[in-house]
Amino acid sequence: MSKGFAGHGITAGRTSRRRILRLAGGALTIMALGAGLTGCEDELATGGAGSTPPPRTASPEDGKGTEDGKAPAPLWTKSTSAQTYGDNDELVAVDGVVIASGDPLAALDGATGAERWSLPGGAVPGAPLLLGAGGSTLYLASGKYDGNVIGYAPASGKETWRSHLGKEYRQPRPVAVDGTQVYVIAEILEADGSSRTNVIAALNSSTGKLAWKEQRDLGTEQNGVHAAVQGRYLVYTDFKKNLTVRDTATGKQVWTQKTTKTSYGPFVVHQDLVIVPQGQRLQAFALSDGSEKWSVEAEQFTTFREPTILDDVLYIADSGRTLRAVEPRTGKKVWQSTALEDAGAQVPRQFVRVGSTLYGATDLDKQGGVHAIDAKTGALRWTFNDESGDFHSWLVATDGKHVFALHGKKLHALPG
Repeated sequence: MSKGFAGHGITAGRTSRRRILRLAGGALTIMALGAGLTGCEDELATGGAGSTPPPRTASPEDGKGTEDGKAPAPLWTKSTSAQTYGDNDELVAVDGVVIASGDPLAALDGATGAERWSLPGGAVPGAPLLLGAGGSTLYLASGKYDGNVIGYAPASGKETWRSHLGKEYRQPRPVAVDGTQVYVIAEILEADGSSRTNVIAALNSSTGKLAWKEQRDLGTEQNGVHAAVQGRYLVYTDFKKNLTVRDTATGKQVWTQKTTKTSYGPFVVHQDLVIVPQGQRLQAFALSDGSEKWSVEAEQFTTFREPTILDDVLYIADSGRTLRAVEPRTGKKVWQSTALEDAGAQVPRQFVRVGSTLYGATDLDKQGGVHAIDAKTGALRWTFNDESGDFHSWLVATDGKHVFALHGKKLHALPG
């Protein structure tokens, strides 16, 4: 299965306030801005002990919904310590547990919702939860802000790896990982404690030793970076409209170019291509040299959201509520659906797939939540919404059996 990258959504061509907080803030800015949101969050979050609501009917299998066409009841619902800002790397399911970014960082049993382990100060708000090859290690920026990057065993929460870039760097954050290296971005400290530049570096995932480091151009930022690794290429975008590819062995820049639109969310890589949404256009570039290989255009005045690749199919929605399945090698249409528009449903911005069902998470909206969509036709089967009114984006993850839906501090396990 090809790994999909999904994340931030843009509603009707407008970037949400929450998305800007998540991407642009970084740890210090997020804490400052978050003070103005705390009262609202406390008021809206349901809180309290975890509970399992009574089922409407027996939960069906394979995402088919109940006999009356409604969403199946959650298998369980738990209150969590989640502190999320709308990026898909803030919720992961692996090795029998589901983990949401928060303090404490807690792993819940995927089948029952019972807490497996808890780690006070384990995750930096807004920093990604990155899984290594095979899901064997969870890589985090240290919640103590001490310059460490730490690896944990997801099933137990035990520390298995640690690395420190150096005292001359501040707040190193992992942005991507492959089978041999963890890639981080960190601020370069000046003598007076300020920072004007940042560095991208590779850390050996066995020893923690520095493999290479390269200073990024003046004017680039540490925050707002999305990255992916494909073979010998490390690919990333940032707020400055840069699309950059580096050699994973040396860190040397292979090529970089300006994108036509600022990329607020993730892109995808597939074989020898990087595929980036650019407003009304979805463009595919060769990883080797940056040449354009294909493009798809949405209708006038509509913009593409974030793409996801699952089982070698690219899924993407646009602000006009059209959902597409695309062949990622060529850009050719597999199917195109207006089911979301017909139902007046909110546009999903993150996808996971279990069996024949595609699950899409939306931003907050009365017609949003988690959509269950027929992966072969794009037909909308049902929508799950907890009716809490929480202002956070929905996030989804799957362990292949269950679909975990996080909304604010409430985590729901839906049958897959």
